[in-house]
Amino acid sequence: MKKFNFRQFKFQKLDITTVDERTVVLNVYITQFLVFAAGCIIMLFQKPWFQQMFSLNQGMLLLVWGAAFAVVVLIVDVLISNWVPPEVTDDGGINELIFKNRPLWHIIVLSFVVAFCEEWLFRGAIQASWGPYWTSILFAAIHIRYLQHWLMTGLVFGISYGLGWIYIQTGSLWTPIIAHFMIDLIMGCIIRYRREK
Repeated sequence: MKKFNFRQFKFQKLDITTVDERTVVLNVYITQFLVFAAGCIIMLFQKPWFQQMFSLNQGMLLLVWGAAFAVVVLIVDVLISNWVPPEVTDDGGINELIFKNRPLWHIIVLSFVVAFCEEWLFRGAIQASWGPYWTSILFAAIHIRYLQHWLMTGLVFGISYGLGWIYIQTGSLWTPIIAHFMIDLIMGCIIRYRREK
């Protein structure tokens, strides 16, 4: 049996100028598929009640909670962007590469895929066992591109904790999915259409 040589794999800093946007977008879809699959595997052991998890009993209240949370996050993000140096909020150009040349329909699709898959794993699967605090630490840790700045890491943690909190308040996974989708969609549109001016 042939041994696998793990030493041949080395982590190195990604040079954003050497990667094309098609590769980055494809990577987003692959990553989200893996996130969704991980959520499915975890849920096999938890056996959640999907009818309750995706409950629409509160109707428009789900949309109100999600939209209100998204508005608060976007206001905080705008304030931070205006008060701190650009290098503090810099993600290495990844978001620009993902959104700057996407048509609106693709920004909508990307935002929904990311929101659904990440909320499926973090709020739907992990939060059931770990609670919102530890889930948010893990959520912040996987957003590697922000870890170099404590402010952005704290913001991602706070957003995740808030998503967990609104999930607990409404009892429906649709609430954090709506909020996450709106945040990503609006930020994606800002990146896309700001570039056209």
